[in-house]
Amino acid sequence: MPITIMGDKEFENVPSIKSKALRINLNQNIYGTFAEIGAGQETVRNFFRAGGASGTIAKAMSAYDKDFSDAIYGIEEDRRYVTEARLQKMLKHECDLMENRLDREKHPNKLFFTYANTVATIDFAKKYKGHGWVGIRYQVDPTEDYNEIILHVRFHENDARLQQNTLGILGTNLIYGAYYKYDSPKKLLRYLYDHIDKDQIEIDTINFSGPKFDDTVDNRLMSLQLVKNGMTEAVMFAPDGNNVLPARILYKKNVLALRGSFRPVTKVNMDMYEKSYKLFLDENKVDPERSVCIFEITLSNLRAEGEIDEEDFMDRAKLLCSLGQTVMISNFQEYYRVVEYFSRFTKERMGLAMGVNNLIDVFDEKYYRHLSGGILEAFGKLFFKDLKVYLYPLMDPETGEITNSENLKVHPRMKELYKFFKYNGKVVDVEDYNPEILNIYSREVLQKILNGESDWEDMLPANTVKLIKEQKLFHCENTAAENV
Repeated sequence: MPITIMGDKEFENVPSIKSKALRINLNQNIYGTFAEIGAGQETVRNFFRAGGASGTIAKAMSAYDKDFSDAIYGIEEDRRYVTEARLQKMLKHECDLMENRLDREKHPNKLFFTYANTVATIDFAKKYKGHGWVGIRYQVDPTEDYNEIILHVRFHENDARLQQNTLGILGTNLIYGAYYKYDSPKKLLRYLYDHIDKDQIEIDTINFSGPKFDDTVDNRLMSLQLVKNGMTEAVMFAPDGNNVLPARILYKKNVLALRGSFRPVTKVNMDMYEKSYKLFLDENKVDPERSVCIFEITLSNLRAEGEIDEEDFMDRAKLLCSLGQTVMISNFQEYYRVVEYFSRFTKERMGLAMGVNNLIDVFDEKYYRHLSGGILEAFGKLFFKDLKVYLYPLMDPETGEITNSENLKVHPRMKELYKFFKYNGKVVDVEDYNPEILNIYSREVLQKILNGESDWEDMLPANTVKLIKEQKLFHCENTAAENV
């Protein structure tokens, strides 16, 4: 028993980078290749320096020259090198080489792996901080197929050497976690930041695949963990459920964002999306071929009931994905932060689709007290790029009165500010809405589902009704999906 002193607090003992590398090196079965491009060979350096590397490292290489890289891995269609496609080619190529060069009969217990990265560090002008793709393809059972963990990182440090060092630590953490923490992917994620501060590097995309993960890991849930753990501010996943790089979706695109809890997604949500998107595409300088709509859920919406309910989150995600939508999970409470985030990737036109209550909240000063410039600073960031708000009307359930941009009431101090944006065409009414569905509210639909009532089905898109019943989403006990 280790000695404890009165007053000691419990804490997690984190193995050093040297200890992690040494544990891998001392395992006689773990054997693989390192292929690092763009930030030195910092990961493999940790393994060489730890000792005992001769039984672990088959090869370490760095095809820095583009012609050499193309000769080894082939030429990408887009002629880019720091891409996910390039990383996957590197991983597969190096794994195939090992399989071809080593006799499985001679080495029946070898657990092959390939670690690879393709990275661009900070430029000389220090304008672009740098980013890269990092991944591992590996076995934990010699008779099984390979598993893969692929992630995208963004550097926040202002020195190339510091970035290289950080990448080396991250790579070592990834290899160690892949072998010794694969049974707990959530912990594996957290351990990627061992000996690294979160302000040094950002992980904004991660995908798990392979026999150890296919049945146990949902990549949408892992993307939620990235935001929840403070590893990134926002993540996106596509209709297929896999995480996608936000830059890939947003780069040089016209963007319309629709924020909500989507618990569940209703006919009102879809009508707001369809009608707003139509107005957005009719705007000048908006190219329909280069336009995307993003359904955004904030962590504050996910925490509506206190702690984040992961099952509840997955239910919402499944419904939105079934409707073919791209979903963004963010920690942005204010709308201006969403616009700031989009502005990193595109200079094209942006729009926000929202309901009346949301717009009233936008004009509430209490959300901007942390800003030195208050609400004016926030609005400068929100509307500076010809941004327009597409306002979906609100119907009073008692009187039937319709509230739109003409008659909505903001705080008296904000009235003139609101008029300024309204008269300058920054707030546009959705006029061809469906009046028959204005009395639908997500929270009421959810309550009906929880109570086992049946009159909620007409309030949701048909596909989502079927999915809710079949998979018992939101604790729906009515399994009569055949009646849908």
